[in-house]
Amino acid sequence: MKLLRVGTAGDERPALLDAEGVLRDLSGIVPDIDGSLLADDAALGRIRAAAEAGELPVLDAAGLRVGPPLARIGKIVCIGLNYHDHAKETGAEPPAEPVIFFKAADTVVGPQDTVLVPRGSVKTDWEVELAVVIGRTARYLGSHEEALAHVAGYAVAHDVSEREFQIERGGTWDKGKNCETFNPLGPWLVTADEVPDPQALGLKLWVNGELKQDGSTSDQIFSVAEVVRYVSQFMTLYPGDVINTGTPAGVALGMPEPKPFLRAGDVVELEIEGLGRQRQVFKDA
Repeated sequence: MKLLRVGTAGDERPALLDAEGVLRDLSGIVPDIDGSLLADDAALGRIRAAAEAGELPVLDAAGLRVGPPLARIGKIVCIGLNYHDHAKETGAEPPAEPVIFFKAADTVVGPQDTVLVPRGSVKTDWEVELAVVIGRTARYLGSHEEALAHVAGYAVAHDVSEREFQIERGGTWDKGKNCETFNPLGPWLVTADEVPDPQALGLKLWVNGELKQDGSTSDQIFSVAEVVRYVSQFMTLYPGDVINTGTPAGVALGMPEPKPFLRAGDVVELEIEGLGRQRQVFKDA
């Protein structure tokens, strides 16, 4: 299923995009799309049955904003340097274990919402990423099979980053990762049954119409299953938590000088095979 949330920011309603591309209203069945829904097999079954029976009302998509597909996100765990080609372009050694950092849940915006270039920024960068959405509480998972069984679904994430704040200002990466609007998510949460192999997904990103990133999750250093298993050794993952699993080569940081970092007025578009497409216009904060 392709689950999404539509409406003005803070007042979204749950919806489903059916197999024919028709937007359907879920608000008569569930109050929202969040971790409690993803952990409720009965509620998900009711959605599936109603969709298959053609019982869901049609929503007029004209003029409707698409919000983040997931409400009340608990935490966003991010994996750094998780593609062989990205590590190579930045001159970094592939890590022996996954590199973990965090983004605050309040960085999340809709897939077509405006993204703000922070005040004083000269190195705002783009990163298309596969987001993994957790559906069952995960602690100390013992195998890749067990890890994937705890995944509710997948989405497109844009891990926007300010590289000077991240790398040159001391401390951890968090200063360059948690600026306002720095995690567009969506358009859909695609349930795991529709993504039989998360290691076979193409990822692309364009800046002002020019293709910058063109990669595949097959190039990940640590697979989705390994990332979920590994993270669960250090923290409990709850339904509605999100893991951003890293970006392929083609970011501004890895390009020759002068590096083409983002400025107000730039347009970034990104997509992941089967998971939908995003488009953001950047403006000054």
